[in-house]
Amino acid sequence: MENKLTIYNTLSRKKELFEPINPPFVGLYVCGPTVYGDAHLGHARPAITFDLLFRYLKFMGYRVRYVRNITDVGHLVNDADEGEDKIAKKAKLEQLEPMEVVQFYSNRYHKNMEQLNTLPPSIEPHASGHIIEQQELIKQIIENGFAYESEGNIYFDVERYNQKYHYGKLSGRKIDELFANTRELSGQQEKRNPFDFALWKKASPEHIMRWPSPWGVGFPGWHLECSCMSQKYLGETFDIHGGGLDLQFPHHECEIAQNVAAQGHEAVKYWMHNNMVTINGQKMGKSLGNFITLDQLFTGNNNVLEQAYSAMTVRFFILQAHYRSPLDFSNEALKAAEKGYERMMAAVSQLNRLKASNENTVDIATLQTNCFEAMNDDLNTPILIAHLFEGVRIINSIAAGSEKINAENLEMLKNLFHSFVFDILGLKGEEDSSASNQALGKVIDAMMNVRKTARANKDWATSDSIRDELKNAGIQIKDTKDGYEWSLE
Repeated sequence: MENKLTIYNTLSRKKELFEPINPPFVGLYVCGPTVYGDAHLGHARPAITFDLLFRYLKFMGYRVRYVRNITDVGHLVNDADEGEDKIAKKAKLEQLEPMEVVQFYSNRYHKNMEQLNTLPPSIEPHASGHIIEQQELIKQIIENGFAYESEGNIYFDVERYNQKYHYGKLSGRKIDELFANTRELSGQQEKRNPFDFALWKKASPEHIMRWPSPWGVGFPGWHLECSCMSQKYLGETFDIHGGGLDLQFPHHECEIAQNVAAQGHEAVKYWMHNNMVTINGQKMGKSLGNFITLDQLFTGNNNVLEQAYSAMTVRFFILQAHYRSPLDFSNEALKAAEKGYERMMAAVSQLNRLKASNENTVDIATLQTNCFEAMNDDLNTPILIAHLFEGVRIINSIAAGSEKINAENLEMLKNLFHSFVFDILGLKGEEDSSASNQALGKVIDAMMNVRKTARANKDWATSDSIRDELKNAGIQIKDTKDGYEWSLE
C-alpha cells in the first residue's frame, strides 16, 4: 500500500508527509509514566494515541521499534529542579524501598494498559538502568561547552547554547521571555541563569536515590533520561518522538537542546503531541488532585462517576476525539461512548452473520477509501469512526433486507471492519469474552429451545411467557429468519 500518511509535526507546526529515515524501519520513542501512583485517564490518552500510531504503522507494513520509558528517578516534585524526587517522596511516606514503589506501580500500569488493549512497546527502558549512559552524555555536553559544574551540580547553560543554536524552537518560547518570567528559586543561586536546567544534581544526605559520579554522589536530571535512552535504542537520529502536550516545555525542549549540544544536530524528525484530558476545563493530573484513576473508572468507585465504564468504553471515548484536540471528561460523554461502542460491536456481530446475495447495491470501495483517507490525515479517528458508522448503517440495512451485498463486497466489508475496528483502533469485544456472558448465552439458548418446542406445538402461552420473562430480566429477543438474536438492554 502506498504511504500517504501525514502527521502534524510540532516542530514545523504543520502536517507533513511521513517519510521514514530508513524504511521499512521506523523508530518511535514515547515518554512513559513516572511510576509513583496509579495511572489515571490522563495517562490513558498518550498510551492510546501512540498505540494507535504503532498499530497503523505496523498495518502499513513498517517494522516499528517502539520505545516507551519508565521514569523511576530524577523527576522532582517541582519541575524546576527543586524539591524531592517524586518516587523517593512516596517511598518515605509508605516506608518502602524506592524500587518497591516503582515495581508496584509499574505492575499496575501494565495491567491497566493491557485492559485498554494497548500493545506493549518493543523496549521499555528504566531511567535508573541507564545512569552510566546518562553520565557519558553529560561529559559530552560539558566537553562541547554547553554545561557547567556548580557546587556538585551540573547545569545546562541555556544562554550559551542559544548563542549558537535556538532554545525554544519546539515550544515557541523566547529566551528574553524566559529571562523576564523565570524566578530564581531558593537554594538555586549556584545557577548562572534561573532557567538553566539540571543534568546532574548533588544528593543531599537524606536523598535516598543516589549514584557515584565524576562530580560526586548524586542523581540525573529528569530531561536527560529521554535524550539518553531514545538514542541508545533508536540511534542518533530517529523518526518520531511522542508525548503529552504538557511535556512540550520544558521536557522536550530540553531534550532537543541536550541532543544538539552533545552531537551537533537534532535527533528527532517528527515531534508529535497529544492534547490533554480535562475535567471542568482544567488539565487532569496528580499534582492538581483532580484525577480519576483507570481502576476507579472501571469499577465506578469515585464520587464524580455515575457508573462504572468498561476499558473499551474508555478507549472508544478517547478515540472519538482527535488526538490534538482537548478532551473534556463528563459522565454524559462516557455514556455516549458506551452506546457508540456497543452499537459498533453489535454491527460487527451482525456482519459475521450476513449472507451474500447475487445482487449488490452498496459501495464498499468508497467506504474503504474514506476510512484510509481519515487515518492518513494525521490519524483523524473521529472522521474514521463516522465512516465506520456509515458502515454500521449499511450492515443494518443489509440485515433488514433493504440493501443487497454480493460475495466480493461482503468479503471487503468484513476485512475493512476487522482491520479498522480491531487491528487499527484496537477495540475488542468485551461481553463475548467473559465467562459469565458465555454462561448467560447457554441459559438463554436452553430457554429459547423450550420456546421453539412450544411454538412448534402452538403453545403460544408458554412461548410468550418465556419471551416476557427474558424481557423482564433485561434481555431483548429478536426473531430472525435464521433463528433469533439476543442482547442486553
